[in-house]
Amino acid sequence: MPDNAPAIPRQVAHPGDPSPQTCIQVARQAAILAVTAADDAMTAMCHSRSGAAARLEAAMHEAHKEAVEAEGHADRAEQYADDPTMPSSAPLYCARAAVDHAVRAQSAAGAETTAEDLRAELERKLTAAEYAERETERRREEAEQEAEERAATGMDADNRDQAVRNRYLAEGHVAELGWTAGHVRVLEAAESGRLYWRDGRARQAARHGAWTGGRRISRDRTKALFAARFLVAVRQDDGTRVLTPSPMGQVALELARLHPAGLHDSDQAAYEARFARVRRRHKRRDDQKAAARVLPPLDSSARNLYRKPVTLTEQRARAERYAADRWEDEGGYCPGARTPRPAVDSAASPPVRIILPLHRHTAVQPALW
Repeated sequence: MPDNAPAIPRQVAHPGDPSPQTCIQVARQAAILAVTAADDAMTAMCHSRSGAAARLEAAMHEAHKEAVEAEGHADRAEQYADDPTMPSSAPLYCARAAVDHAVRAQSAAGAETTAEDLRAELERKLTAAEYAERETERRREEAEQEAEERAATGMDADNRDQAVRNRYLAEGHVAELGWTAGHVRVLEAAESGRLYWRDGRARQAARHGAWTGGRRISRDRTKALFAARFLVAVRQDDGTRVLTPSPMGQVALELARLHPAGLHDSDQAAYEARFARVRRRHKRRDDQKAAARVLPPLDSSARNLYRKPVTLTEQRARAERYAADRWEDEGGYCPGARTPRPAVDSAASPPVRIILPLHRHTAVQPALW
């Protein structure tokens, strides 16, 4: 996944719930009361007479167990409040549990259950002013979080979510392609618009339109990608075929970039992985080998679900182009100003209709060899 992948969004507490700070304070107070009760129970056991020792020792152990639980919930309340992956209700759940254990610790120690009073702070309804203040704080935190994530990723929330979904798609489908890093390099050369096929060889031209010379590209991988329809060819006037990624090939390339760990280390390892997928008991060995030499297509679910995230910069550029195109389409129309129209004599200048011939276009992918 790229370095600018979005983090899991922090969940903000519901305005009707006590704040995480309140939950932490209540949980910590409950833990203190529970520990105090356990200490009192231990003191009572140490000063007890032999006839009550067994009962007081059992009470001491029970109070100690409840105190340990209360302290644990108080610690977790603090941890969950600082963990953006936890639900907003987690600190409240821990605070309530800490109060429950504190009450049981005091009850076991035979002390007054003052921890019950802490429940009121967790259940107290907010006043209108407190609710408004909490809502304002919630919106401010959400705005700050969104601003931080936009600055870190360059994307809004919808596109950050799409980037996460793309990563999971890549993790589930790249290995099934049976590719090596060499296949990615071929598609990257095609993506540049300078990959061409001529005289039975694949090359990457030094510049676009100069279909002579250039860096050699793997002939076998190019043929395999073309045969599997990851590449399409456009025939030039001199017979050269210019190769570009097909829509499926572009999606597969993007997924391979997101999850390079799914690529195989060598052509032999990639072949063996493809062979394992096509291996069938009822098929002849030669047929299995032939099937393994063919690259499988990208799964249709990945093709349908993948969407390339759009950055904020790209969104602004699109908006500017749209505004410019609309201005041109409207002839530079300015709101509030009437556009003068020349008077037209319909009798002297009858409307002229221009009928253009229709042509049926068909595109057939040419063969490379």
